[in-house]
Amino acid sequence: MSTVTFPGLGLEFTLNRVAFSLFGKPIYWYGIIIAAGFLLAVWFCCRQAPQFGLTGDDLLDMLLFAVPIAIVGARAYYVVTALSRNTGEFRTEGGGVDWAATVRIWDGGLAIYGGVIAAVVTVVVFCKVRRQKVGPYLDLGAFGLLIGQAVGRWGNFVNVEAYGYETTLPWRMGVENVFDSNTGAYLGMQEVHPTFLYESLWNLVGLVLMIWILKKGWRKFDGQMFCIYLAWYGAGRGWIEGLRRDYLPFFGLEIGGVPLRVSQVLAWATSLAAVGFLVYHLAVKRHRPEELYVDQMEGKQHDDPGRKGPGGEAEG
Repeated sequence: MSTVTFPGLGLEFTLNRVAFSLFGKPIYWYGIIIAAGFLLAVWFCCRQAPQFGLTGDDLLDMLLFAVPIAIVGARAYYVVTALSRNTGEFRTEGGGVDWAATVRIWDGGLAIYGGVIAAVVTVVVFCKVRRQKVGPYLDLGAFGLLIGQAVGRWGNFVNVEAYGYETTLPWRMGVENVFDSNTGAYLGMQEVHPTFLYESLWNLVGLVLMIWILKKGWRKFDGQMFCIYLAWYGAGRGWIEGLRRDYLPFFGLEIGGVPLRVSQVLAWATSLAAVGFLVYHLAVKRHRPEELYVDQMEGKQHDDPGRKGPGGEAEG
């Protein structure tokens, strides 16, 4: 049990990481929240799939491969960075790797960039085998990523993790016994940045922005929504990462006395690359509507009236 307060807002929460027990085994809120975010993302993406020339079946077929591989990638990234910090996490008393601890994802610890990298590689291979365009899958998946991350960050709240440095802001979060993962020391009661909340809200705003762009018909090429996701998420993550207490230093480099972090540099690099890609494809290279995969699929359906449409129903 942990107590978390928001003194500036007059709020206090008593948190239990265990939701309930099943056959004597604890079921953790972290896993439930992650699962809820995933299911909500799948539901939303299945409904939006026809706008990208895909069907719900296409999406589910891809997810059968991408989800488990993404989980492995997210966990592997987190474990590797944790071991690199040399704080004792995932270490045995003798200094070796505690392999059993590395697979206990219900204890918390999934790094989104590891998951995204693994998922993108999986989607590329999947589309290569299926002889489909990669862009539509990545575009649709960008919405799912934002939904999953916006919901999933609340798992960090229940676990009382992924918080930042001390602050006096009105929305500061009081944590009973702050853990400094870079030194392995407990620092006692502190009032800190609720960085889990920052990232959840940032992702929610990004989701609304991308839905608005899609509804306005401003999607000009396959892969555009995924680039917007990378640009938006990377910009926010780079800022939020600078506030977090748990991080892996980037070769000891600093800016203005503040250490650079690996995830921060990766976030800004992907964001800048995505912005550059968007500028080129929207301001320099002109795209015709018929180049979009969804329009190509609609053209095929008109040529073959008996062909099933993106929603699965027979056309004509």
